[in-house]
Order: sequence, then structure tokens, then C-alpha cells
Amino acid sequence: MGDQTVQYVSSAKERADFASRLLNDLKAIELMHARGIFETGVRRIGAEQEYCIVDSGFRPSLRGPEILAKIQDPHFTTELARYTLEINLDPLPLVDRPFTAMHRQLDQLLKLAADTAAEFGDKVVLAGILPSIGMSELDIRFMTPAQRYELMGERIRELRGGDIELAIQGVDDIMMRHNNIMFEACNTSFQVHLQIDPENFVDHYNWAQAISGPVLAIATNSPLLFGRELWAETRLALFQQSVDTRTRDFGLRQRQARVYFGKRWLRHSIGEIFQEDIARYPLFVATQTEDSLAQLERGEIPKLRSLALHNGTIWKWNRLCFGSDGQQAHLRLENRYLPAGPTTSDEIANAAFWVGLMCGMPERYRSIWEKVNFLEVRENFVKSAQHGLEVELSWQGKTQNARRMILDNLLPIAQAGLEKCGVAHDEITKYLGIIEHRAVKRMTGSRWQKQTFRSADSSLELLQKQTALTAKMWEYQQTGLPVADWQVAKLVPLPQPSIFNERVDLLMTTDLISVLADDLLAVVQQIMNWRGIRHIPVEDEKGNILGIITNNDMARFCEEHRCQDVMEVRRNDGEHFTAADLMVREPVCVAPETTAHEARQLMLERQIGCVPVVRDKKLMGLLTREDILRLDEKARCDSV
Repeated sequence: MGDQTVQYVSSAKERADFASRLLNDLKAIELMHARGIFETGVRRIGAEQEYCIVDSGFRPSLRGPEILAKIQDPHFTTELARYTLEINLDPLPLVDRPFTAMHRQLDQLLKLAADTAAEFGDKVVLAGILPSIGMSELDIRFMTPAQRYELMGERIRELRGGDIELAIQGVDDIMMRHNNIMFEACNTSFQVHLQIDPENFVDHYNWAQAISGPVLAIATNSPLLFGRELWAETRLALFQQSVDTRTRDFGLRQRQARVYFGKRWLRHSIGEIFQEDIARYPLFVATQTEDSLAQLERGEIPKLRSLALHNGTIWKWNRLCFGSDGQQAHLRLENRYLPAGPTTSDEIANAAFWVGLMCGMPERYRSIWEKVNFLEVRENFVKSAQHGLEVELSWQGKTQNARRMILDNLLPIAQAGLEKCGVAHDEITKYLGIIEHRAVKRMTGSRWQKQTFRSADSSLELLQKQTALTAKMWEYQQTGLPVADWQVAKLVPLPQPSIFNERVDLLMTTDLISVLADDLLAVVQQIMNWRGIRHIPVEDEKGNILGIITNNDMARFCEEHRCQDVMEVRRNDGEHFTAADLMVREPVCVAPETTAHEARQLMLERQIGCVPVVRDKKLMGLLTREDILRLDEKARCDSV
């Protein structure tokens, strides 16, 4: 969705006008295919590198737009978040040493990015999901100021009918909702493009789907989100849910997510893909475009901007793209599931492995729908995202370990494919050797992150572990060594210049026990005693905060009623006391973006022991006097 002049489809006429141009583009691409206008006999590769920018404390930076303006290079462009940017690499013919050339250009442009970021005190990090991202980076102030991003967010919320919901279960689990699309901004990828001949596109698109599971399994690099261990490649679930426009209903009607793998094999032509997309997905946004059929009849090569725009609002993991330089049109396949990092060597190796597999497709896998069940392939992709390299995959009714499948079957196919394209032998050996070494050592970026994160000293707070892991990743990336050669590191906390400038949503307690207003006070008393809780929030059934009960409140109640167990006393109406009878109504609250210093001052002024952290009346966490004392102690230790 790179078009900067998009507009909101707000009326039936606008929707009809854009739909008409969309159908014209579909007819035009089918005519171009039938007339042999698309380039054949040429293979090119390209790539897009998304990367993260962190500040001196290895937290996401706000300075991406300023850094981009300073770089002044057309290869660079914005991304959704201020702390991410994108590099578009030049397309290269797939012959001789294309991956070496791609690697060289990528390193040069990343060095330019890193040198420019350093002028602002920032650094560049490659990660599928940056480990140090916290809830505060979901704030709208971290969104890149651009109409297309704002428009996309508004449209998604409108189609959903409310907030974005996230639910992912792994080693840990995560369930939350948010009022903007910044969940999606947590993802960064290395997208690879391969030009495909039109007459071979159906078979090659299907083959790309078939190999997605094992290719992803060897490349995973996104195991953590907000400090929680989820999937080996959490990006896939996070991306799908963050731009999901489906609403909750009775579950009887099947609706397709806008980020998806696919539902069936492609059988006849590229037109099937676009027909499915137009039929299934409501128009997101629109733009003013030319009459593509008229252009075609004039002998011009249309850019098919309406179709490109609609295609850009549907995020398939293997996506058909088309392009034109005004003289020649071409088709290409975009691999969108590969994560950024861990190093550029790993990324280029992933690209070489995938391209080699694509070019080495065995003849027996033409008309693959006659031999392989599509549901097996889709299951392989999901399982690989969840479990990574050691996953067991299904293939033609048999179960195989992904690591053994790669070593025994897929690497030889990739080697043969690259040799067929005329790629130099030493280049094939170098980059496929990185994949082989990763498989032999059983070390992916995801596994390294998890092992290093788990090895951290138990005394480190979650935020300290997240930033320390990010710092160690950056340190190892500077060596250029592939991740299979990284050692599991001992994490040490980074020096924090001013802990009291942190937002409270990074410091608060989120593992909360709360009660409802009509819960028996005796139950509240027991819960507080069992868990040693000093403060317990009272909510309604929708999660809106109503009040708070403290251990001091409970002690005063027992003293006034001369009891130890509140079950022994009743109200004047003979009923047992409830949480609503004792709670402090309308407690003093703070917003997530409040600094620890501001919260501390507020607690001192009001003489209170905790403040609920609330957004839109919903309880997000508690900041207590104990949290403040811990910060005081940490600040004293840091100053010694």
C-alpha cells in the first residue's frame, strides 16, 4: 500500500467507481497475459529490508522520520512506526553472483542507515520483532505521520466495529486489545522477490506454497512479544490479527483474514488470485487511476494501479506482484514470511535457499494438486511458525522432521536450482552452507533468542531482560557472523540514565487479581490473605475500574466491627457485605504514558499506596509504593 494519494471509500459512488477501474485492471492483466506482453526468459531477484531503530538504551526510537530525511537516498522509505524504516534493494539478474551483489548493497545501505542514526544517538537492529518493544510503543505518537497509515487504521477499526484484539498462545500467552493498528508495527521482515515466467506461474506459485513450511522453519527469528515467549515466528499471528477486519459473530460463516496463506491450489491462471481477492475482500481505500484497457489499446503498458492498490491491502504470505518500466511488464512472486535478521548473512542465505528451491522445482510437482493435499501444506506453515526447526511436517501422507527434510531433500533441490540458473558455485556453497550449518547446529534466530532470554539472571526485571537481549543481538550483528555461530549469552542489565523518566506502563504490575463489586467482602479478605495482596482493584464485568480496596481499608473495617473474619458481620439489611461496601470509589488513577516521577509525586501528595493505570476506564495495571521503593533502590545502585 505504497501509494501516497489514497483516499477513504466513503460513498457508494466512490466504491462503484473504484470497483469499475478494478475490474478493468483485471481484464487488462488477463489480456496482457493472453497477448504475451509479460517478459519471459529472464529471472531477476530483489528484496525489501525492514529494520528497527533504537535509542541509546536499546528502546524503540521516535526519530525514524528525521533519520530518513537526513539519509536522502531513494532506496529508503517509511514504515508504519517511527522506529522502523525500509530499504528497497535494486533488482538483479539471477546469474553469476547475484546474492553477493545483493549482500554488498544491503550492507552498504544498512551502514548508511547506521551512520545516520548514530548522528542522533541511535542504532540499527535487525529483528523479526524487536525484543525491547513494550506497550508504550503502541501509542499513537509512535506512528509515522502519513495519511495512508492513518487511513488504514481508521478503515480497519471501522470494518471491525471496534478495537484490535490480540490473542496468541505459546509458552506464555497474550490476550489484549488496543485502539489503533500499532500491533502491526512490531513486525519487521526481509521480503524477497523472484521474477517468474507467465507460462510457469501457476506451477511455481503452488510450489512456493508447498515449500513455505520448511523454509520458514529454518528462518524463524521472532519468538518474543512484550517479553512473552509465544511462537517461534510470532510475526505471523501478530500480523494476521493486527490488521484483521473480521468481526466476532456466531462462527457459522467463514470469513477470510486479510493476512492469510491461502485456501486452495491455483489451477488455471493468475486471474484466479485476483478474482478471489475482489470477491472476498471489501474495498479498503481508493485512488484516482487511468483507464487501463484504453491504455492497452493505445499500445501502452498500464500500471494497473487500482489492482495494485487492492492487492496491497491483502497480505498473502506468498504474493503475486506485477510491475512495468513503461516498456516491459513482468510478473514476480514476493515471499513475505521471512523475518528480518538475525544478520544480513542469514537473510541472504534465506533468500538463496528460497530462490534455489523455486528454480529447482522438480518436474514431478507440476500440477501439484493431483499429488499433495493443500491442507497439509497450510498446516505445515502454521506448525513451522509455532514450533520452528524441530517441527514434524506432513508430506504426501508421511511425517518428516523439518530439519531432516531440509538437510536430506531440500538443500540438494536448492543447489540444483541455483546451478541451473548459472549462479557461481562458490556463491551457492557459501549461502546454502549457512542454511546447512544452521540446520546441523539446530540454531535459528528464534532459538538463540529464547535460550539467551531464559538464561538471564532471575534478579533482572522484565524490561532489563528485554533491553539486554536487544543490546546483545546488536552486538553480535556487528560481527557479521551468522546466528549459528552465536553463543548463548549471559545478559547483564544496561545502565539506565533516568529510570524515573520511564512510563508507568513499563513498570506497573500487570499480573493482577481483581474482584467484582458484588463479590462478598469475605471472599475479598481471603484472597488478600492467601496472596499477600495489599491492594485489590474492583471492576465491573466489562473491565471498567470502579474502585480499590487496600489492606488498611480491610483492617479498619475489622476494627470497627470488632471481628477478624468479615463473614461474621452483616449489613443493617441482614445481607453480607460486598466489595462495593468497602471500596474507595473513583480512585486516583494515572494514564499509561504517565512517567514514574509524576506517579511518585502524585502518590506522595495524596498519601496513597498505589495508583491504578487506566486507559478508557479499563484497568491495565497497578503501580504501588513497593514499585516506587524498588525504583528508588535501583536508582541508588545505578549511581554508585
